[in-house]
Amino acid sequence: MDQQFQPLRVALVDDQPLLRMGFRLVLEGAGIEVVGEANNGAEGVELVRSLAPDVVLMDVRMPVLDGIEATRQIVESCDSKVIILTTFDLDEYAFSGLRAGASAFLLKDVEPDELVKAVRVVQAGESIVAPRITSRLVEEYVASSASTAYSPDNIYTAQVELLTPREQDTVGAIAEGLSNAEIASRFFVSETTVKTHVRSILTKLHLRDRVQVVVFAYESGMVSPGRQTSAGGQR
Repeated sequence: MDQQFQPLRVALVDDQPLLRMGFRLVLEGAGIEVVGEANNGAEGVELVRSLAPDVVLMDVRMPVLDGIEATRQIVESCDSKVIILTTFDLDEYAFSGLRAGASAFLLKDVEPDELVKAVRVVQAGESIVAPRITSRLVEEYVASSASTAYSPDNIYTAQVELLTPREQDTVGAIAEGLSNAEIASRFFVSETTVKTHVRSILTKLHLRDRVQVVVFAYESGMVSPGRQTSAGGQR
């Protein structure tokens, strides 16, 4: 079969069989192939290494090996993309999951069509974080851990200064959770121009995706909770 006609392949890693069944029904109903299931993180890592799915739906709290470490091991050794799924808006491990390399963070009560959309978006190389929790997540887990101020002494300053003012603006907008279309509207440029800026940012900062841009934005002090604007860019 021609590769472009092969169905998107997904693995499910969750210790609750009923949830796995629900996810399987939703995904298969949308023409997405579920290639395997695992009960815990350790099994999940082995499953992903052997089957190489496009996307992994990863629970956080599991026996044997939690979803955070499983995500880290998968990202370090495989090309599969990971979506963290959790029950609570502010799961204490959610931000750790993104830092471990997950490309998305969604709640388990996500609507079926939104779950399917997220899987397709992540497989295409984008990243997604549920909009209703993005700012609260950052507020809780970045600000509380001695947030960094942008200054000449900041260890990230040299990296930030690699970016043009418009790229710094774009980092701030990504940290707000804006899509490419929304960023284009804000700065009165084309969506193609925004995509060019995003690719340049990822290349210059050696980041994998938009989630890592959000993490970098807050850890570097380019933006901070309640002040979502870039350090050196134009408003």
